[in-house]
Amino acid sequence: MANLFVLPPNEKVNLSRIDPKDTGQFQSKEDIAEEMDKLKVELEALQEKLVAGKKKAVIFVFQGMDCSGKDGSIKHVFSGLNPQGVYSHSFKSPSEEEKQHDFLWRAHNKVPPLGYIATFNRSYYEEVLITRVHGTVSDKEAKQRFKHINNFESMLADSNVKVVKIFLHISKEFQLEKLKSRIEDPNKNWKFDPSDLAERKSWDHYQSCYEKLFKNCSSSAPWHIVPSDNRWYRNYAVLKIAVEALKSMHLKDPKPIPELQLYLDEITKEAEIVEKPKAFKNKEKEKDKDQDMEKNKDQDKENVNV
Repeated sequence: MANLFVLPPNEKVNLSRIDPKDTGQFQSKEDIAEEMDKLKVELEALQEKLVAGKKKAVIFVFQGMDCSGKDGSIKHVFSGLNPQGVYSHSFKSPSEEEKQHDFLWRAHNKVPPLGYIATFNRSYYEEVLITRVHGTVSDKEAKQRFKHINNFESMLADSNVKVVKIFLHISKEFQLEKLKSRIEDPNKNWKFDPSDLAERKSWDHYQSCYEKLFKNCSSSAPWHIVPSDNRWYRNYAVLKIAVEALKSMHLKDPKPIPELQLYLDEITKEAEIVEKPKAFKNKEKEKDKDQDMEKNKDQDKENVNV
């Protein structure tokens, strides 16, 4: 099923032909509830193998227009995992220090060590998205950056770091509803950023830039397009992609360590020392209990005689 979300590499993409309201063969979240539970258990088991093996790592890159649900997807899918094995990073505007380095420097610093999962809320792809929309990077430079990104992802693959790229596809109407709700609902005011309205005016330009990077940056790691107007289906799709991604890494159970048997005698002896006082105490308790029962019987006899 996850393959349905994968874009063919190096092919032209037209986002307007992909329905952001699509929910596949499902009509409601009740239709996927049972499978969701199974997928969550499976993802937890796969993470355990990943951590135990310490031979591979994986980065989940989330991209999408404002209000597409990047934070929500990460929270919903990965919050059930062991937090010690998950790194999450949100890429905001580059800091002054980051601006002094190449555009991939800050992303490379966030690549997880082997055995870990990393989630990127936005990523190095912003350097060929918002920069192009705002005109700070020319088309010629963007093409050069496409090449560098492909080489970067190829290098990560050679280093046993898998990159899984997910684009959360929403409609312009859906975004408008979300922006409106962030203003109308006081509890969501903190989510609203006036700059989102400014970026919204460049919707078509963003869509065009996304289509270009989908075509030019897929040689080492394919893109997944997830229809995201329906949150329940978005969460299901991302979870499904995550499970399939880790399964494709052919993670193995860690090998047994025979040398550990040397410690077993020591642990067994200590356990016996600890258990002896417990056994004695339990025996004394049973003895006291029997004595109390005998006293009660004697007391009952005396009461009858009286």
